Amino acid sequence: MAQNRSSNTLVVQQATQALDQLKYEVAQELGIQIPQDGYMGYMATRDAGAIGGNITRRLVQIAEQTLAGQSGFRS
Repeated sequence: MAQNRSSNTLVVQQATQALDQLKYEVAQELGIQIPQDGYMGYMATRDAGAIGGNITRRLVQIAEQTLAGQSGFRS
């Protein structure tokens, strides 16, 4: 895996594996090949943005579903 130089820190450290898995799932759904060595420096910006945008969309959807379930109402 490539070295992570992000200054973002995860609240739940175990989330790293789940986010990596989500990244590969989204890339596969979009038909984008992620390099086996983990280095994404040669990836097109458009592809990286599409993966990141879809991950964000999916995480927001999961959060909305979780909050709707906790509050007792469904939208």
